[in-house]
Amino acid sequence: MSSLSELAVRIRRLALENARTHGGTPRAGPILARLLASDATLRPRAEELRALVDSVVAEVGALSADQVAGELAALGGPEPARPREARAEGADFPELPGAEPGKVVLRMAPFPSGVLHIGHGRMLYTHQYYRERYRGRLLLVFDDTPGSEEKRVEREFFDLILGDLELAGVRPDSVVYKSDRVPHFYPWAERVIDRGAAYVCRCPPELLRERRAQGLPCPERTQTPGEARDAWRRMLEGAYAPGEAVLRLKTDLADPDPAFRDRVLFRISDLDHPRVGHRYRVWPLLEFSWAVDDVELGVTHVLRGKDLVIEDRMQRYVWDLLGVPGPPFLHWGILRVREAKVSKSKAYREVKEGIYDGWADPRTWSLRSLERRGISMGALRSFILSFGMSLADIEVPAETLYAENRKRIDATSARRAFVADPVRVDVEDYPAGLDAVVLANHPDRPELGTRVAPAGPSFFLPAHDLAAHAGEPIRLKDLANIELPATIPPTGGRLAARFVSRENRKLPRLQWVGVEGAVPVDLLDVEGAHRAGVGERALGGALPGEILQFERVGFVRVEPDQAVGASPLRVVFGHP
Repeated sequence: MSSLSELAVRIRRLALENARTHGGTPRAGPILARLLASDATLRPRAEELRALVDSVVAEVGALSADQVAGELAALGGPEPARPREARAEGADFPELPGAEPGKVVLRMAPFPSGVLHIGHGRMLYTHQYYRERYRGRLLLVFDDTPGSEEKRVEREFFDLILGDLELAGVRPDSVVYKSDRVPHFYPWAERVIDRGAAYVCRCPPELLRERRAQGLPCPERTQTPGEARDAWRRMLEGAYAPGEAVLRLKTDLADPDPAFRDRVLFRISDLDHPRVGHRYRVWPLLEFSWAVDDVELGVTHVLRGKDLVIEDRMQRYVWDLLGVPGPPFLHWGILRVREAKVSKSKAYREVKEGIYDGWADPRTWSLRSLERRGISMGALRSFILSFGMSLADIEVPAETLYAENRKRIDATSARRAFVADPVRVDVEDYPAGLDAVVLANHPDRPELGTRVAPAGPSFFLPAHDLAAHAGEPIRLKDLANIELPATIPPTGGRLAARFVSRENRKLPRLQWVGVEGAVPVDLLDVEGAHRAGVGERALGGALPGEILQFERVGFVRVEPDQAVGASPLRVVFGHP
């Protein structure tokens, strides 16, 4: 791992190189991406590095072109490309205790109230990794016991989740539904009751809260096994309404964790279940259902987040009580992507109300939205597995994922010019023979060929860049130098500039699109906003689903339902 001083020198060198490439304005994203892509051990320090990169970028951005060139030369010139550090996939994944190749059985358990999103990535690819490593079996077990009025099981999500797994390349060997297994849970409840370890609690909520505050048990806790069985039978026969009775497990009322004291095992629900309707009214809570299913389904190892340790305790408590051996638990810590504000309930509400553009809206950070943006599931898998099974809670910038994806798409993505918020610029004294320019489709991949971009005398340039350089000479990237007027009209306006020369001078470089053949573009960004702009003529032949790099903007993906030549060209922003 590099020291902070070594990293600071390297970051400055990369910032100087980036500034020279981008006309004096370095960009933090590509610099951070290059660091993280070349050394995976830096990833846990991504936040620290971002702050350092931002600081250096601000300093380098204030230097003149001559100062940038001088400093870069003093540091030995541009940094040679470094190979990404080789790390064997699974290097940070421990052996599964007692695991035998060919005999491992794992299970994933999504709750069908929404689609799978980036937060489910660790569940998906950790299970898939171990399944492949041990040539084992992977069960998809839908946790479709009734939730609440706000978090309900819905039929559409069963198929949507199966589609998400197909998209992710994670195909379960078997699909199980908790709602089909409800009768399997009742005999286990009766075994617990017969051991005097459970009782039917019919206390009003106010009384229960009052007695708990005083450290007193529920009055029903003194039930004999026979009394508890009778009350349990009445629960099953429909004698109680929802909320009037629950089956509780007797645990230590002095347990340091108040949440573990006499936890509920079963409750009553009259919600209409999308698969079984009203066939069952008495439903297990998830931890009890898993105490049963992890044994009856033959699960050999339970992999889950460390936030579910109370579920571990409950399962072990039930197994120990009944003298049943259960599988071991392995945990991972919380992995957050800083920019991904994931909320299933919010996404559900916004999609249902039409605020979001369906489940693939970029704001959901669903797997579908990542694919829509051109972020491959292979990149997501590598990103997830690079953190191993660490128990540490980690928050990383999205740039870490983007760096993985960039490695996969950069070499095959053609470059195209795009101008957001365009202003038309008519150049006076423009040379008659400079009406087109031949540009490489990729600066480092000659095999991708070239295209002809129509040029002046009229161009579209970004309003923001024009305003920043009003009255100054600037360079139209890869073409010519012009001098801008002192007054710049707003977006959609028109202005006159003056031709200066063709020589490649050290001037601010502005992206441009020739007016002739310009293609209207609608760009959907990560925040769900649509940006109108124009792209070069070659975009008229963009293919549905094609990934392109808009120069000085980033990678975009053409919408899969976009017809070739249709206007506007609809694209979704992927990442820088």
